[in-house]
Amino acid sequence: MSVLKILVAVLFVLVSIAITVIVLMQESKSAGLSGAISGAADSYWGKNKGRSMEGKLEKITKILAVAFFVFAIILNLNF
Repeated sequence: MSVLKILVAVLFVLVSIAITVIVLMQESKSAGLSGAISGAADSYWGKNKGRSMEGKLEKITKILAVAFFVFAIILNLNF
């Protein structure tokens, strides 16, 4: 096994662990009936979600998911 393939495998494992932790840190999307009645979607946090911690976690999740698939494809190549 080449050094490059070992490095990509290690990065793949690190990205896998990181995406698991980030997904577990996110809040649940199911507000339930009480969230719909109280208008939780119209709150300050709902309008400025991209700037909040939850918005940042979603962006990091998307980036890590892309990295996960890229590393998976690279590891599947025969080089």
